[in-house]
Amino acid sequence: MGPKPMVYVTEPILVKEMLANYYKFAKARGGNPIIRKLMKGVIDAKGDKWVKHRKIINPAFHVEKLKLIVPAFYTSCNDLVNKWAEMLTKESSCEVDVCPYLQTLSNDPISRTVFGSSFDEGRKIFELQQEMLELVIKSTQSIYIPGSSHLPIKHNKRVKEINQKVKASIRGIIDSRLVAMKAGKSSNDDLLEILLKSNNDEIKQESNRNSGLTIEEIIEKCKLFYIVGQETTRNLLIWTMILLVTGKNVLEPTDEVLHIFRDKKPDFEGLNHLKVVSISIIMKALYLLQHCSFIYCTNYCFLGYIHRLGRMVHKENKLGDIMLPAGTLLQVSTIHLHNDPEIWGDDVKEFNPERFSEGVSKLTKGRACYLPFGGGPCIYVGQIFAMLEAKMVFAMILQHFSFEISPSYLHAPYLVGTLQPVKEQ
Repeated sequence: MGPKPMVYVTEPILVKEMLANYYKFAKARGGNPIIRKLMKGVIDAKGDKWVKHRKIINPAFHVEKLKLIVPAFYTSCNDLVNKWAEMLTKESSCEVDVCPYLQTLSNDPISRTVFGSSFDEGRKIFELQQEMLELVIKSTQSIYIPGSSHLPIKHNKRVKEINQKVKASIRGIIDSRLVAMKAGKSSNDDLLEILLKSNNDEIKQESNRNSGLTIEEIIEKCKLFYIVGQETTRNLLIWTMILLVTGKNVLEPTDEVLHIFRDKKPDFEGLNHLKVVSISIIMKALYLLQHCSFIYCTNYCFLGYIHRLGRMVHKENKLGDIMLPAGTLLQVSTIHLHNDPEIWGDDVKEFNPERFSEGVSKLTKGRACYLPFGGGPCIYVGQIFAMLEAKMVFAMILQHFSFEISPSYLHAPYLVGTLQPVKEQ
């Protein structure tokens, strides 16, 4: 990669060693500063700083806290179900472009769960973040020239303007929350408040303000929540629907949902009992279409691509039997691992829902060959959040609708940051 040697790690045992040793093989840093404007903080954090960030953010994604936000998932999904039901009032079936609906759906829960009572303001923030993401994707499609992000062109001016607006809005919400918390009037259980409380607890425990996150770092976390909860979730939902209707056992997940919930409101306990939907369908989608998974939310972002996990050797170190000099770049191709017939068998590219029926651990036999959420200490902290949301979506859709591929559908996925469907021209 230019003047630096690049080593592709393909053996699962070496992948596991690389991901487990975070200090020996730290994450590589992206070169495009526009990408860093979108995901600053996570890309910059490394070593002890990353450990501090992870420790403070972990409580926001604890299972007991996630139980509290399941109703927010239900509210958002119920809005979608009602909109689709209205389309069927006069006809028994209709053709629907699900993509824009799923985009709104994936935006809505993260707005509610991050900002809670400030939901409307959060929605405006995420609309700006969506525009920022589109600008970032556009910049990654061209060759990056060092220094070009500082030129006073329209693209750069808009990036700067959005960044300032987003930060100002989030800072306003945080300031009002801190005032309410100080007065003992705050009782929200959204992710922002949990993060603020966790940060305050860390500062009190260590008796050192520097032990916690700065307001600037908390703002960057809130910005990142959007990328974690919207863009990647939307793509996961889209491609899982495609795989679901093109698979052989379409009725099995529907039967499971109706058996567990019938016509009742899906709840946390019921979602945990969805085995066919979660293991056979969603896990399989992450396995086949790992481009749309949550890898880059786990500090593995490397040059803007998420279908690879990037690391760098900062000091001379050994990986397996290979001595690697300082400055060596390491990459793991999840595409390669998830499509290796020597690991998964000759049917590796087939949509086989039974593949994960006995669980991931038994299937992989402890090898680092299934990495939809990354691996090692940096495994994606929000993976339970992501799976809960996806299960809620499919539980409610399968409760109310049956669906099939439209004759006009053209399968045209393209990789641009994440794996997305080509937009109609």
